[in-house]
Amino acid sequence: MSVFGLMHELWARVGGAQPVPPVWVISVSGIIALLIVLDARTWHLARNVITIAHEGGHALASVLSGRRLDGIRLHSDTSGVTYSRGRRTGPAVVITSAAGYLAPSVLGAGAAWLLAAHHVVAMLWLVLALLVALFLAIRNAYGVLAVLVTVGAVLAVSWFATASVQAAFGYTAAWFLLLGGVRAVIELQGDRRRSRRRGQVSSSDADQLGRLTGLPAGAWVAVFALVCVAALVLGTRLLVPTLLHVPHIGG
Repeated sequence: MSVFGLMHELWARVGGAQPVPPVWVISVSGIIALLIVLDARTWHLARNVITIAHEGGHALASVLSGRRLDGIRLHSDTSGVTYSRGRRTGPAVVITSAAGYLAPSVLGAGAAWLLAAHHVVAMLWLVLALLVALFLAIRNAYGVLAVLVTVGAVLAVSWFATASVQAAFGYTAAWFLLLGGVRAVIELQGDRRRSRRRGQVSSSDADQLGRLTGLPAGAWVAVFALVCVAALVLGTRLLVPTLLHVPHIGG
């Protein structure tokens, strides 16, 4: 196949519309994602995806706000850190610090919008593009491995799987981002409480934002929770419109 033919096929795959799967498939994918999020063993493994989205949010926000991105490190305990340079105070560092916990849920809501508009493959390839951009900023071996495994899984499904498998994978991924974003915020507050009981100073994003803005860290946790729950509600309306009596988008 020529390069032109390959590009044409790729564009047809990405730009084309795919049918929305039956409601039972969408619902089962949501249940699977919920079970992954609630089970401690599966969550510990799958949380790497939430960390990738979290650190990607920090990285994108730092670039868009004018800071200089130095790199990202992902760790096997599902933690991560994004390094950027710029002023230590001001709107740019606040935006960068706030973006992490919001990113998985916002990405999940965006995925839900594309799925509701019948663009399953476009959603998968957009995720691929974001992962490739993130890969360029990774600065440690585990981070490279985690991102490559995620890229491989999404690429395999988007290129080789049937339309029904692509849809099931895409819907499960969207549900997981929406639900996982909420659990990550719950864990954030739990970690902060444990740090206080031990007499330790928390270095969480919320506490850093508290020191930067003067707004209590607990208020920032509440902001994260409000946005993530709102994204979950919006995502649910988009992913399961027949249950909530709203029409499909773009159908």
